[in-house]
Amino acid sequence: MTGRAKTYLLLGGAALALCSTLVTAQDAPESLLPPGFDDPAPTPTPAPQATTRPAPRPTAAPAGPSQPTPSVGSTPVIQPLPGVGTVSGAPTSLPDGLPSIEELEELDPDELDELLGLKPKFDIPAAARRAMSQVGVLSPEEGGLPIASLEKQPASIVRASLAGIRGPMVSRWGHIMLRRALASRLAAPSGMNPAEFAALRVQALNQLGEFKTARALAQDVDTGNWTDGLVDGAVEAYVGTADIVGACPAVQLKGGEREDAQWEMLRSICYAFAGQGARSQSNLNRAFRDKIAPEIDVLLAQRYAGAAGRGRRAINLEWEGVEELTPWRYSLATAVGAEIPEALLNDAGPYYRKIAATAPMLPLSQRMTGAVDAARQGILSSGAAVDLYSQVFSQTADLGEPSLTAARLREAYVASDPAARMAAIRDVWGGEDRDYGRIVLTAYAAARMTPSEELADDAADLIASMLSAGLDADALTWAQFAPQGSEAWALLVLAQPTRQNPVSQDQMDLFVGSDESADQRKSQFLLAGLAGLQRIDSSSSGDLASELGVDLGNGSKWSQLIAKAASVRNQALVAYLAGLGMQGSDWDRMTPRHLYHIVSALNRVGLSAEARMIAAEAVARG
Repeated sequence: MTGRAKTYLLLGGAALALCSTLVTAQDAPESLLPPGFDDPAPTPTPAPQATTRPAPRPTAAPAGPSQPTPSVGSTPVIQPLPGVGTVSGAPTSLPDGLPSIEELEELDPDELDELLGLKPKFDIPAAARRAMSQVGVLSPEEGGLPIASLEKQPASIVRASLAGIRGPMVSRWGHIMLRRALASRLAAPSGMNPAEFAALRVQALNQLGEFKTARALAQDVDTGNWTDGLVDGAVEAYVGTADIVGACPAVQLKGGEREDAQWEMLRSICYAFAGQGARSQSNLNRAFRDKIAPEIDVLLAQRYAGAAGRGRRAINLEWEGVEELTPWRYSLATAVGAEIPEALLNDAGPYYRKIAATAPMLPLSQRMTGAVDAARQGILSSGAAVDLYSQVFSQTADLGEPSLTAARLREAYVASDPAARMAAIRDVWGGEDRDYGRIVLTAYAAARMTPSEELADDAADLIASMLSAGLDADALTWAQFAPQGSEAWALLVLAQPTRQNPVSQDQMDLFVGSDESADQRKSQFLLAGLAGLQRIDSSSSGDLASELGVDLGNGSKWSQLIAKAASVRNQALVAYLAGLGMQGSDWDRMTPRHLYHIVSALNRVGLSAEARMIAAEAVARG
């Protein structure tokens, strides 16, 4: 609400209070009927007729002031304001400062509704509104976490852990685990507004690049219950999915609560899709004249809003002089099918590539730029990434590198000769500096390879590929071709669902002696993973930690919190705190100590599958 509208509303409230005083001061309610239309007086009962003499004539009434006879229909009848002119001390006019007719005509309809108190809080009837006791899209029956996981946990810790998630995870499996925890149908912690809890999760999902999941979570809360934080997070999710109209219910209900340029353009777009094309066009024209935003932003909004009207006018998008891409520009250009200059796309960061991979309205050539990134991070599953390359293979147009990868990927899956399949798998992986996202592409192709001595040199890479999709049972069939101390052995030791005997000092010495990774990072991660899964005895762990120069025992406030959450077996809080400790763009950001606490906590609360896959991924990518 603008300052002027607030002033009018206050003055209107004063006038209403005055009118209420006037009504109370009346001695009796006045008739709303004009003179001549009041209820007629009761008809007198006729006297009985005399039998001996006629009834006497009625005598004339005493003289008094003459009363005019009402003439019905001869002059217009105006009902006076109740009490005005009859109550001592009452004003004969409305207070100064209320808007004039001209000012009322200039008010935005939303401002006028707010001024008159007509703005609804909900856009659905009371019987159809949803309870806020549980918010989320993944029930326990569908793999979600227990509903009451956080109900009795301190709201401050939950708030801090969710608000601290500000970027992607270094681990693909960490991303998958955290997405599941954020999307679960959960009750809010005690003392926290359920809408705030939903807002924090929506914002965390946005930071992970999971805009579709964030949008679904926001939509699980009735728009009338949205807080400012949920509005901001939901709008970001709608922009990230190019679903601009999806934000309209919140925009219409919240009205003038935000005054930034993006919000004003959203309101104008929503007017167009609500059938108010002229109003939308007028507002956007004024925004263009007032330069509330860069020219290209308003032009894109006009193009989008114009798609809702019958009288569409051509909007020429001028990209000249635009030096950077923004989420707003990318979203609207994607939604209206506008071509973004190649120079801007080439300079775009990972945000836009990951969005492109999951945007079905984009051409395949543009979607493929982010397919490997999305597979590496965990936004796309292995199967979804393969489906995307299958679409490329079915295209007649040559898309360059994606077409070549699609052809080799097909050979990796369907070639009749095992040697040909293995050669195709290697081609998909690439050279020494291979992208882990390409390892994800071949997960199911690797699972189709029959273990053999001839392929023993590829065992570690094949096992890592299978484990990227969670195919631990298939990976374990390679155990006989994974000699102790090899990387393949290390991955299987971590991936085993259960293990009877702990890893010995001699077995670890073999691995450490052959580890050629920088600073022996693979050995450090293997030790941290085994210690977290309790698959190595404490004496061996201490000796190896000293040898490798790591200290798994040193703690911090974060490690104390995640250990405490694990001690009470709270899966949701452990997952949130684990996500807090896994942020970063590369595994160089992960320390063995953090990995140990994350794997240990996840294993203790029953999320052992995630713990095992994260530990194995650390060794494969360390």
